[in-house]
Amino acid sequence: MLYLTKDLFPVFVPLGVVGFYRYLWFTIKLLAYFFYRPMMPKENPTYRPEYDVTIIVPTIDAGEEFKEAAHSWLVNNPKEIIIITETKMRDALQELANSVDPTRIRVLTVPKANKRLQMVEGIRNTTSEIIVFADDDAIWPPTALEYILACFEDPNMGGVGTSQTVKSVGRYQTVWEVLAGFRLTIRNIEIAASTHIDGGVCCLSGRTAAYRTCILQDPAFQYEFTHDFWLGKYPLNSGDDKFLTRWMVFHGWNTYVQVCKEAELLSTFKNNWRFVKQVLRWTRNTWRSDFRSLFTERKIWSRHPYVAFTMVDKIFNPITLLSGPISVIVMASEGKFHLPIWDIVISYVVWLMLTRIVKLLPHLFKRPQDIIWVPAFLIFGYYFAIMKIYALFTLHEVGWGTRAGIDQTPAELAAQEKERKLNEQQDQDQEKDALESREAATQAAIAAAAAAATHYEAQQQEQQLLSRPYSQDMVPRPDSPGSADLIRHFSRQQEHQAQLQSQRQLQRQASRRLQDLEEDETNDGVYEYNQDDELAQYFAQADAAMLALDQQPQYEGYGGPSMYNYGGASSAIDEYGRDPNDSSRKGPGGGYR
Repeated sequence: MLYLTKDLFPVFVPLGVVGFYRYLWFTIKLLAYFFYRPMMPKENPTYRPEYDVTIIVPTIDAGEEFKEAAHSWLVNNPKEIIIITETKMRDALQELANSVDPTRIRVLTVPKANKRLQMVEGIRNTTSEIIVFADDDAIWPPTALEYILACFEDPNMGGVGTSQTVKSVGRYQTVWEVLAGFRLTIRNIEIAASTHIDGGVCCLSGRTAAYRTCILQDPAFQYEFTHDFWLGKYPLNSGDDKFLTRWMVFHGWNTYVQVCKEAELLSTFKNNWRFVKQVLRWTRNTWRSDFRSLFTERKIWSRHPYVAFTMVDKIFNPITLLSGPISVIVMASEGKFHLPIWDIVISYVVWLMLTRIVKLLPHLFKRPQDIIWVPAFLIFGYYFAIMKIYALFTLHEVGWGTRAGIDQTPAELAAQEKERKLNEQQDQDQEKDALESREAATQAAIAAAAAAATHYEAQQQEQQLLSRPYSQDMVPRPDSPGSADLIRHFSRQQEHQAQLQSQRQLQRQASRRLQDLEEDETNDGVYEYNQDDELAQYFAQADAAMLALDQQPQYEGYGGPSMYNYGGASSAIDEYGRDPNDSSRKGPGGGYR
């Protein structure tokens, strides 16, 4: 490499210093990892799984892998297993739990899928001294609880984590699962080193972690846990394990990680490109949590300085990682090397491959067949550096990423419920205004229809009088039930019906408010006035009134129903509302009195 860089040696000096620091830092972590020792169980332990451990499993879509995981938990002989899911998934999860062990597995529900809310529901229903949170696909060795409980012999121990390795979803691991395995190997080295150096850890992984129940049943913890916001306005649902780890550090509790085969769990990862979305979510959570630990809470500096320095190192890691290849590419493209471009590229890639293999030696000792995926890990490393920078500028995106429907915290749900009620009140006010407008329009339509009918009848009578020789007999009686009276009666009926309909509508509206329904019934059948068709409306309403009167045995204030049989050869009432067969009202000349 010195031969390759002799043309621009001063330029590569700072890059060489950065590289030296990176590998020195990795060497320190590797040495601490080799000197690390897990805590060993006692012959007469203070805590025993069958009395003191409740396993809480928040899930929404547990599948067949749950059965294998649940059997591995039961082998560790816990007091109880509590599954918390959303209400609509209860039956499916209950059936799954019954197929494993109906006596020691209990299923609880929350109204809406939300991991933190589900965890709190499990905490509130726990009666044991120790709570262990586990993913629905985390498979434990038979000695996992024994080694986890060994750490709680320290009365100041608040939380305990475990090491992890990948379990294949299929017969063979995909490249995504191999990449996850590489990341877990490096993580196991880092958490063992930090635990050995100053007893701290960046994060107790939520795949399996144990805590003292008394810490989690504190109402202050539960409130802060379910009302966690980024920048005060972005509700957080994921990142629960980061929050728990910070809570332990800030409140003076110790943490420990058991990195050993006896407590190493198997866990499945996404075996396709969705693994990248998982990594993006984890990266955002890391940025948020590290910023809070370093600059807001700041207890990490005094309690675990090595861990604090590790967090600072991660902030600058993307820049230092990308500086090398970017410098080589820029200078090679400008032709500043004395060697051919392909010599530069091949030499640099070989150097990067060798350094990555050194970092992955602990993994390759266990799975040497994965060496073929080291180039993929190299490419993913640079992609991950770019992703970290992207994640830094998108911390406001707090969605889960790989699961739908579980991105709302109780605080967010409360805000949405408040907004829903406000919108509902506005809709009710608008409906009330619309109802009042419809009532006013109905009254106006009725009055206009009555006025139009009266005007039309007056015109008709005037034309009839002008077309005939004037006779005193042709003057209608003042009490004659003519068309104007019928229309006025019909208008009063319509007005009364409209009032009744309005009252019924208000009663239905009050009933809906009491029952807190979200949808309102529509009000049909309201008569609307059409100014351009007054005459047609008049005839339609008059016909309806006549039909109603024909069906009545007696009409109020007037004669029987035959008196209103207008039209046709059998009509018994003339155009002035008089019965020609009524002899009692005829005069000497045969005319009406």
